[in-house]
Amino acid sequence: MAIAHGEKLLKYLEENGKANSLKLSELWNEDHQKIVGTVKSLLCLGDVIEAELHSTVKWDLTEEGKQVAAHGSHEAQIYNAIPPSGSTQPEIMAQASIPNASFTKDMAKVGFSKAMSLGWIAVDKSSGAPKFIQKVSSIQDVVQEHLKDLATGKNTLTNELRTEVVKSYEMKPGSSFSTSVTKQETDLTPEMIASGSWKTKEFKAYNLNALGTPVPRGHLHPLMKVRAEFRQIFLEMGFTEMPTNNYVESSFWNFDALFQPQQHPARDAHDTFFLADPATASDIPTDYMERVKNVHSHGGYGSQGYGYDWKVEEAQKNLLRTHTTAVSARMLYALAQGGFKPAKYFSIDRVFRNETLDATHLAEFHQIEGVIADYGLTLGNLIGVLYEFFRKLGIEKLRFKPAYNPYTEPSMEIFSYHPGLKKWVEIGNSGIFRPEMLLPMGLPEDVSVLAWGLSLERPTMIKYGYDNIRDLVGPKVNMQMVADNPLCRLDKHRGTEIKEPEYLQELDIRMDSIMTRLRGIENEVNKLKKQGKGSQEKLTLVIEADPNYPPLSVQTLIRILMASRNVPVSVTIHQHSSLKKACSTDLMQWAKSTTSNLNRIDNLFNLTWIWKSIGPRPAAKVVNHCNGDICGEAAVARLLARLLESWTDCAFYENYDLNTTAEIDDWLDMWESCIQSGDPTFVVLANRINNRLNSSDGRKWLIGSFPGTKSLADVFLSTLLGHKLNSDRAKEWLSRCNSF
Repeated sequence: MAIAHGEKLLKYLEENGKANSLKLSELWNEDHQKIVGTVKSLLCLGDVIEAELHSTVKWDLTEEGKQVAAHGSHEAQIYNAIPPSGSTQPEIMAQASIPNASFTKDMAKVGFSKAMSLGWIAVDKSSGAPKFIQKVSSIQDVVQEHLKDLATGKNTLTNELRTEVVKSYEMKPGSSFSTSVTKQETDLTPEMIASGSWKTKEFKAYNLNALGTPVPRGHLHPLMKVRAEFRQIFLEMGFTEMPTNNYVESSFWNFDALFQPQQHPARDAHDTFFLADPATASDIPTDYMERVKNVHSHGGYGSQGYGYDWKVEEAQKNLLRTHTTAVSARMLYALAQGGFKPAKYFSIDRVFRNETLDATHLAEFHQIEGVIADYGLTLGNLIGVLYEFFRKLGIEKLRFKPAYNPYTEPSMEIFSYHPGLKKWVEIGNSGIFRPEMLLPMGLPEDVSVLAWGLSLERPTMIKYGYDNIRDLVGPKVNMQMVADNPLCRLDKHRGTEIKEPEYLQELDIRMDSIMTRLRGIENEVNKLKKQGKGSQEKLTLVIEADPNYPPLSVQTLIRILMASRNVPVSVTIHQHSSLKKACSTDLMQWAKSTTSNLNRIDNLFNLTWIWKSIGPRPAAKVVNHCNGDICGEAAVARLLARLLESWTDCAFYENYDLNTTAEIDDWLDMWESCIQSGDPTFVVLANRINNRLNSSDGRKWLIGSFPGTKSLADVFLSTLLGHKLNSDRAKEWLSRCNSF
């Protein structure tokens, strides 16, 4: 602050008692920010002045607005420029070139369009050359009227005008007011200390609330953040990263080894970047190249081939790799030469294609690729792996469409819903490598290789809410975006609002209600546990179920409870009068075998089972407790599992560690999702069970590490999905579950 400005402001306050910084800037013809700086400097002196910040909303006309207020809107000026006999567009545009014209050529272009849409003018082609004529006898220029009102202080259209917020200070003398200003020192210098002058100096107080200098630091681009998340997911799933540091590849590994014919359009220069120097490669295994040549030209391994003259010169051409599948081909060939062992590989690196740039395509982008090689893999395994892989990415909405690839059969395109674009976007490709590709490498005939690839850019766009890929990478990227973007969390949606379906919201509400009731029941069960197993206090449970939708898992759990010697159980079964016909023979036999324990004494658990027409959701209620009904087969099964654990000390559900219990809940929750979604999701759940039991660790149960742990998930899902399981190991699992 200049001392002169401060003293001038203080003298003004002494004479007038108050002041406004905005009015002072107009009065003194001074920049308002300089006045504000002077006010802030005086505030640092203590209570010399008092100042209060005020914000004022101001509507202001732009230069174009001022011109419209003076001469009329663009459309009105065009209307007025047309004589009664009409005029051609060049004649009207020529008026804009006249010195001091009220409108420019750009304004005239806007005026023509607007006047036509308002119906003020029309095009007349009856006299040869088209010309514009006035379509109405008079017009009302509402735009000019509103802007004139605004210029004179009237505000009749505030919601449609540009607003400006003006901040100013209202000032008055403070308790220590003085018109003389002493400059405050900001630094304590060695000279002041040596001379002792610091004793008579006034120092400016530290502003501990002021922001410090930003610390310079590096930032990861969103692509790199998402890349790190993808890499971590692959590693968690047991994949090994492939070396991908060779951007330049030969056509042999990029195309021919993948059973892609040499006349394929993708090998054209319009789609691929070929190298001029070095133009060819020579490090191709001769014997392997000969086998590839034969399968292309004459067929083999059950294939007819393509029946063309395969040329080694074409295979030796160098190019910028168009996909990282070339790296996968090298790795599979090396795997075959060293004696095959099941393997899982992944890579994330750049590829290059001669693409036309648009909102979703680049000529240089990143490809993510996963490869699984093992015996007897099927398309069901591939779909299951893809659901699991993308679920870890936080992408739940997937669609698959049959497709054609030269080197995979069957093949599928993978689509995900993009909330920003509001459409389904292709995010990847997948399939099972063809025998014509694998067998020439030397892999065993019963080995299948699952493969899928996707771009890194499109999932990043989905997760960070970008609609245009050129906002993410390329020469027009705002580099501040790199610093401002948060950490990547693939289970979060940034920049978009994803609305849950109503049925999921209703399910959440019901689940919260059920959990509240279960916690109350759990407290009662814990009281029983503290009293000991010999306690005379009884628990009475009433279960209502529809014989058309028998809760098989609940019936199995009751059978397990009754088989335990530690739990005195009494079970009675009734048929409600609402039933129009008797229960089936199977249910009658189950009732007969279940009610055989009525003569037990000192029963700890009394169960009343009522067959009733209530639909597919059974309900349970603990008698003499006010927790309400427990609805749904999964919720009732959870209750019985807790009772079983509390009375027998077995580990079945919550007696496991938290991670195992959470995994059990995950399986049961997926069943609840199946109830909402229908048969397609049942198939997905069945595939997930098959995949889990077909793992190479000899797993016997669904939950836990090798060799697995029997749990509520096994009982619950085996009774519901047993008839939909099609693998040998899954059928063995089902047999073990039935022996409970």
